[in-house]
Amino acid sequence: MVLGNREYVPSIEKKYGRPVAEWKELIRSSPLTRHMELVAWLKTEHGLGHGHANALVAHTLAEKG
Repeated sequence: MVLGNREYVPSIEKKYGRPVAEWKELIRSSPLTRHMELVAWLKTEHGLGHGHANALVAHTLAEKG
């Protein structure tokens, strides 16, 4: 999986202690559907920084088609 920058995946996993697959599953299971709503949710409820939250949401939503 590529999130644009190769450093993003290991830095997300190291900084927040969860594998990227787990973050993506949280995003998919959220009742929220809009990009910026999901980014804000990850930031406020899970403490992610904006760049990491944005990258995870963008990649997860792109997989949905």
